[in-house]
Amino acid sequence: MIAQVETCTHSRTRPASVLNQERVSVVVGILQFELLIHDPSSLKDKRRVVRSVKDRLHRDHQVSVAEVAMHDRLDRAILGLALVGHEGRRVGQVLDQILEKLRALHDAELGDITREVLQGVERVEQSDRNLTDEDADALAAELLSSFEDDGEQSS
Repeated sequence: MIAQVETCTHSRTRPASVLNQERVSVVVGILQFELLIHDPSSLKDKRRVVRSVKDRLHRDHQVSVAEVAMHDRLDRAILGLALVGHEGRRVGQVLDQILEKLRALHDAELGDITREVLQGVERVEQSDRNLTDEDADALAAELLSSFEDDGEQSS
């Protein structure tokens, strides 16, 4: 399932040299999976397996992983995983690699899996690569003015 995420942008007038624009978007890969833990004799055994899986996935793929359900069951754990990138193809490849690793686990078996990739709305990114000193000063003054205006409104 692919969902569009709405964005709220705040636009201001920029110096002409800042108008080099690039299209950017965010892609979020979400994986929820069940681990069937082999022969746990205690909660300590379950925690060892879950922690090992979480640490390995985080280290190898730079993803966020958490146990999200089945906390009271010794033989099962449900984990959620999130990955953020800018290319849908790459996010999908990483999720595929993760699933291969999970299928090859020795201490647990992979149960139910839910996989979702969310595509954010493309937006225009302002590039500051060709910013002159004059433009940088104007931009700094504009930002400072914005912060001062925000401070007055919150007082």
